[in-house]
Amino acid sequence: MSRPHAAMRKIRDVLRLTFGEGLSLRQVGASLHIPVTTAGDYVRRAKNAGLSWPLPDDLDDDSLESMLFGSPDPAPTQIRPMPDWAKIHLELRRPHVTRMLLWYEYKEAFPDGLGYSQFCEHYRKFASKVDVVMRQKHKAGERLYVDFSGGKVPIYNNSRTELVTEAELFVAALGVSGLIYAEALPSQELMYWIDVHVRTFEFLNGTPKLLIPDNLRSGVTRSHRYEPEINATYQEMAAHYGVAILPARVFRPKDKSKAESSVLLAERWILARLRNECFSSISEANLAIRDLLSWINNRPFKVLPGSRRSVFEEIDRPALQPLPEIPYEFATWKTQRVNIDYHIEVRADRHFYSVPYQLVREKVEVRLSAKTVEIFHKSKRVTSHLRSSVRFGYSTDPSHMPESHRRHLEWTPQRILSWAQKTGPMTKEMIQAVMDNRAHPEQGYRACLGILRLGKSYGTDRLEAACKRALVIHSYSYRSIESILKTGLDSKPLPEAIPQRTHPHHKNIRGPRYYS
Repeated sequence: MSRPHAAMRKIRDVLRLTFGEGLSLRQVGASLHIPVTTAGDYVRRAKNAGLSWPLPDDLDDDSLESMLFGSPDPAPTQIRPMPDWAKIHLELRRPHVTRMLLWYEYKEAFPDGLGYSQFCEHYRKFASKVDVVMRQKHKAGERLYVDFSGGKVPIYNNSRTELVTEAELFVAALGVSGLIYAEALPSQELMYWIDVHVRTFEFLNGTPKLLIPDNLRSGVTRSHRYEPEINATYQEMAAHYGVAILPARVFRPKDKSKAESSVLLAERWILARLRNECFSSISEANLAIRDLLSWINNRPFKVLPGSRRSVFEEIDRPALQPLPEIPYEFATWKTQRVNIDYHIEVRADRHFYSVPYQLVREKVEVRLSAKTVEIFHKSKRVTSHLRSSVRFGYSTDPSHMPESHRRHLEWTPQRILSWAQKTGPMTKEMIQAVMDNRAHPEQGYRACLGILRLGKSYGTDRLEAACKRALVIHSYSYRSIESILKTGLDSKPLPEAIPQRTHPHHKNIRGPRYYS
């Protein structure tokens, strides 16, 4: 190994000051800021080589170095065989594989090969040159990183002239292979967030052990460094697939480096390549994204052998968990308190579903899917109903009703009627009519309490007048009383009584008593 030019210049200065100027070695060392012994070594070598000052004009640095220090040692003739570092790098991602094991296997094939410390040092140098996406210490099939891209996919009208909306770009990537899945979604809402996870698992034909989302609202209800609160639906979906959710910590970019690098990759090779395209629907955009995904995943690595797809097939896929037989069905969760009529209200449908009467006033968790309504109390399912679209209707299981409301519930028709009597006779008669027009009196409790509360807002006199008018027109509902009070009809003259239609008595006519 030749010495740098500055070192050779200092050697020439030592010879000049010693042979030419006649300075002592101590003076030369102090002048050039080098040890006296070093200066003496240079002078001794020059004398042995027969050199004096001035040096020959044609003596360059290489020749001077050769005369003073001799020619460098010849290169060793025996070269130790080196391992395939790219293969070593991928093998370390397999479960339970260590450097020590791979070194033993290497020494079995090449007994004269590198020692363990040199083996590790050479591998460290190789790994430092690998793309940062592949340098993360991941295990096969362990982690799937999910996030939304900052860029969006523009969607135009059918004539492709006017921008209608911008679709969100969802990106998922496996830890070892970096295999990417991307899809355009209408929004980041919970329903789309859950459904795209189901399709991602189907794309992989398996599930990882961990999901690493960022702290977006659809996945994490409340972010926290140590105990983040996971959305109930997201947690249920993960449990269905046997996956654990480990949100990235806030302000910890290393926790989601794979997601960020994959998002960057998707933005460069999907959004950038589609920048001049005009899509009239999200499904049309996803067709184009699917073609680009295939290209990205099959594109060869720069340093490592193979591609994302080939590494996935070799390492990640065998380690993935199998998919369940039935895909997850999207459902939302709500917490509600059971009303005194032992029903809970699904506000999305404006429908009422019964629970066992013993749970009156208790808090329950309600799971709403497209077809069913499941109700849980303290994590135990207490009942389920087919979901109904009948607005303001009741789905009541007879087994949920008490044998005797007077014995088991403090809320009884007589008690509500006694409250109504305090307002006035018209209010009491209206409350009685509301309960009489329900299949079960308990189903009218909610409306009755609502009517009585109107007296606090409008006064008892106006409520009496409104009930009287509603009785005349045979409208026995809370909404009718509320409308009369809001529009001030309670102060208007009463209309003529509407006669109820009567039917001739006949043995083939059942009559209203039959249906009650």
